[in-house]
Amino acid sequence: MKKIKRVALVGGTHGNELTGIYLVKKFQKTPNLIKRFSFESSTILANPKAFEIGKRYVDTDLNRCFRRQDLLNLNLSSYESQRAKVIYQTFSSIGTQPADVILDLHSTTANMGLTIILGSKHRFNLELAAYLVSINPRVKILYSVTKYQDSPYLDSIAEYSCTVEVGPVAQGILDAALFNQTEELIQTILDYIEAYNQGTPPQSTSTLTFYETSKTVDFPRNELGEIQAMIHPRLQFQDYQPLHPGDPIFLTFDGEEIIYKGDSTVYPVFINEAAYYEKGVAMCITQMKQEVL
Repeated sequence: MKKIKRVALVGGTHGNELTGIYLVKKFQKTPNLIKRFSFESSTILANPKAFEIGKRYVDTDLNRCFRRQDLLNLNLSSYESQRAKVIYQTFSSIGTQPADVILDLHSTTANMGLTIILGSKHRFNLELAAYLVSINPRVKILYSVTKYQDSPYLDSIAEYSCTVEVGPVAQGILDAALFNQTEELIQTILDYIEAYNQGTPPQSTSTLTFYETSKTVDFPRNELGEIQAMIHPRLQFQDYQPLHPGDPIFLTFDGEEIIYKGDSTVYPVFINEAAYYEKGVAMCITQMKQEVL
């Protein structure tokens, strides 16, 4: 595989996820922290106006604006659509600062710990993921299967890329422990890329355990679309833990339990993510899988 020439670190794709925003600000203030010998590191605040007003977005979710047909559509004039075009024209393969790797830094209200979301099973992504897990068992690897042939996510504009999700942390606040853990994870990724470019990538286990999304589950709703139940207390903060058929997943306001009716054990993630209420998602269902490297 070719050497990595540029890594782009993106913070603030969502304006109320402060971990990535303040890490990017820190790196912009002290660029030597992300400087390596064999490649350049660039930084960007993806959605500065949303950060200024303390909201996830101004007009629409920026992390759903990167489908090629949307990037080429001159009639899309929302603030986030315009920002997507700027980011694409900067970091895509045809951009002014083409990035081989994009690290899109996010935080979540769900108990996702340190999660690396892979947009593809490119060998570079898999070997990097396996290394991160081998040196830090707290790291979880999520493979997000998109229903779109053309991915809408920001990290899709580079060949080797991933999204970093850390949590739980409430929207609009900083958590010092998670901030430091995220920074340490970024430094580890940059060190791995440096070693990869030198032809001496650190070795890891030959088998990668990861979680692959299969579907999303919405809250029970009435005919008006109003939520009729909450995440069950036994499921709250149980991201990546096994959910068995017959286990409770929701609790109605009248105290009635609603059970999981699947036919196999699954592993829910993004459980009760605050930003997903508007998307009709109470949790994402994943299957635990393994990849031999």
